[in-house]
Amino acid sequence: MNIKRAKEEIKNTIAAYLAKDEYGAYAIPAIRQRPVLLIGPPGIGKTQIIEQISQECRVGLVAYTITHHTRQSAIGLPYITERVYNGVRMSVTEYTMSEIVASIYDKIESTGLREGILFIDEINCVSETLAPTMLQFLQAKTFGSHKIPAGWIIVAAGNPPEYNKSVRDFDVVTLDRIKRIEVEADFAVWKEYAESVNIHPAIVAYLNVKQQNFCRIETTVDGKRFATPRGWEDLSRLIEVYERLSLTVDRDVIEQYIQHPAIAKDFANYLELYYKYETDYRVDEIAAGVIREDVCGKLSRAPFDECLSVVSHLLARLNNAFRAVADGEDRLERLQELFSEMKPQSGVSIQPASEDLTALGRFEALTAGAEVERRYKEEAGLLNRHEDYVCRDVQKVLDEALQSLKADHLQDASAVWERLCEIFSRENKAHEELFDAASRMLEHIFDFMEAAFGGGQEMVVFVTSLNTGFYSVRFLRQYDCERYYHYNKTFLFDHVEREILSQLPD
Repeated sequence: MNIKRAKEEIKNTIAAYLAKDEYGAYAIPAIRQRPVLLIGPPGIGKTQIIEQISQECRVGLVAYTITHHTRQSAIGLPYITERVYNGVRMSVTEYTMSEIVASIYDKIESTGLREGILFIDEINCVSETLAPTMLQFLQAKTFGSHKIPAGWIIVAAGNPPEYNKSVRDFDVVTLDRIKRIEVEADFAVWKEYAESVNIHPAIVAYLNVKQQNFCRIETTVDGKRFATPRGWEDLSRLIEVYERLSLTVDRDVIEQYIQHPAIAKDFANYLELYYKYETDYRVDEIAAGVIREDVCGKLSRAPFDECLSVVSHLLARLNNAFRAVADGEDRLERLQELFSEMKPQSGVSIQPASEDLTALGRFEALTAGAEVERRYKEEAGLLNRHEDYVCRDVQKVLDEALQSLKADHLQDASAVWERLCEIFSRENKAHEELFDAASRMLEHIFDFMEAAFGGGQEMVVFVTSLNTGFYSVRFLRQYDCERYYHYNKTFLFDHVEREILSQLPD
């Protein structure tokens, strides 16, 4: 199973486990809610999807890497207390609350989220002294004598034994009480994710050609050599910041993330050429609509992988433009939702809740409330970075609007609403300018693609990428690009025709 399907399966499991019957009890009793066990190679995104799931399902998340714990921190410390049995007072041993269980209650107290995910990573790599505790945890949902609170779902992750010599096999009794999901690396799924989170285009372009280097883990006489999806993503973030700081990313830097010398060397060579092609083929000019005969001629003589690098540069420019449009849409949608609360109702006289709560006062309260909501969601872990940035951008507009209203001493509902409409119109105009700029860039790049490649394989790659890109698909739902539809239809027809011909007898 790929990581995307595993994510959907866990989300479905959470929905089922948290569903309640007509009496308010969980439809699947806690004893029948099997812990989910994710097994797969390191670095393919097991931990990351749990964070995404908690945000998307709007539930709490408490995460632990269990190899960092001892038996005492997991089940609690012993202490002596007294009890009376058959009239005889006796000393007995009890345990303080497990640090892990206590963390769940802390999360509930700080966020108010009474349902959530307890995620235990590297669960099959625990020490010998902690192994029985982990078996009890999976079988009985307890740490020591303390139960996991109702509404909290257990998800655990581990690596197969070929990747970690410390792995312990679970017995049949334990396996028969868990929901086991095995995940494998899948480049097509990762590429879809990569475009949604803006992985550096050089990495995507390289792995398009060298997919065998996407997730590769080898054991040699010199030790482990590996390249993982996590390594590529972390390297991507470093390259992005290094470019901003005008620092060089060379082979030595790459090997710190891609710990497979041959792959690191190969990508370092590719990255050097990638930057060279950006300058040689004047990619910025192409995106701006400048088509040079010498550039087209040079590409006509260039090898296919060089042409693909240029195409990847152009796709990266488009993806940034499409992403800016999508971010603007999200901001406008949130801004409209908030501003609409200030709209005067036709024929209804709005009476303030108190003598001093004018329309300005209500907007000031709305602005403060939006910031409180953002901070709560941030502290509760319910916002990803994109959502947080959208909220921050909207908050900036709200603050500026409030200052504008105060500066002009606008108090009554109609005057406040008119000013908010002006501000929204300004923000909408800025978004339309981004949309128009992205539309022009797309048309310019189609002009170049036709001039340089016609309907060749490079155009197939270009259109296919538009079909699968997270932001390009969203943009093309709104912008009618005739050439996109033309080539898409043509290539689809050619593909179907080839399939039919391949099935015919010779």
